[in-house]
Amino acid sequence: MRGMRSLRGSSKAVSIFRPARLSSLRSIFTGCRAVMLPRFGGPEVLELRENVPVPNLNPNEVLVRAKAVSVNPLDCRARYGRSVFQPHLPIIIGRDVSGEVAAVGNSVKSFKVGQEVFGALHPTALRGTYTDYGVLSEEELTEKPASVSHVEASAIPFAALTAWRALKSNARILEGQRVLVFGGGGAVGFAAIQIAVASGCHVTASCVGQTRERILAAGAEQAVDYTTEDIEMVVKGKFDAVLDTIGRPETERIGINFLRKGGNYMTLQGEAASLTDRYGFVVGLPLATSFLAKKKIQYQYSHGVDYWWTYMRADPEGLAEIKRLVGAGKLKIPVEKTFPITEVVAAHEAKEKKEIPGKVVLEL
Repeated sequence: MRGMRSLRGSSKAVSIFRPARLSSLRSIFTGCRAVMLPRFGGPEVLELRENVPVPNLNPNEVLVRAKAVSVNPLDCRARYGRSVFQPHLPIIIGRDVSGEVAAVGNSVKSFKVGQEVFGALHPTALRGTYTDYGVLSEEELTEKPASVSHVEASAIPFAALTAWRALKSNARILEGQRVLVFGGGGAVGFAAIQIAVASGCHVTASCVGQTRERILAAGAEQAVDYTTEDIEMVVKGKFDAVLDTIGRPETERIGINFLRKGGNYMTLQGEAASLTDRYGFVVGLPLATSFLAKKKIQYQYSHGVDYWWTYMRADPEGLAEIKRLVGAGKLKIPVEKTFPITEVVAAHEAKEKKEIPGKVVLEL
């Protein structure tokens, strides 16, 4: 058979399957819809384009037919400009995805065509997930538990892997330890609470009023509404790990002071991204490295604690554990609202205006 051409309904995404012409792919899909970022700016710059090329797979890559992709704060920040993306515009944005395996590279052993998977790309990936067909490495994906939908699954991996890196790779939390999370109502913070609880830790979190009950239901022992309570007054004792998803000078000060000697403070708001965006990699990265080193020395000397900038990265072991927790009903991130991919501009506008406080997912 030389080729089979199919048209996917209203998406008009054209795919071509040529089993007689295999190279690094078992199937080749040549065109699909994708949300492109042609220039930096507000939500209005996003363009849903037809017949965007699908690249050939490398041996370790998987082609995923997307069913749902979530909107992350990183996606919104990328719209306004990052130096790493500037030379490559237009790019496809998006990090999370849940869908079905459409094709696999020659060395992929963990997945087969038709299998339901979910996963996330690293923060600087140039070809994102807002597309009918996403390309991820084998280590960036895991099997989707049957107990959750694609919409639910798509909201989880990027946030959960960010939390996992902070708690498991940086702080190396252990059963019985105390963990404090600033911003427990956000996706990363809420994932961190559930991961820490599942690890047998005692968790306290700051939040706003409407998320308090959800945080307590997830297993936190104390949830402090920072709009009405003074966390320094109502929280007692010292902690082994502090995850600061807010990253303001005040939360840094409070978090450091709450740590016992040998504890770990992790912030999502490190200076690496802002400095490299401002000065480029050649100048910005050494500046960021120097800034981080000074912070580490400062807090090790003054408080005897470790200081970390934490960020998401691919972690097959972490993703496997996240899958297990999701399947067991111990890890979930509530989805506030869904939009069809054709309404991606409206979805970004709603998030930017803070009209939707919770997680937003785009359905394909």
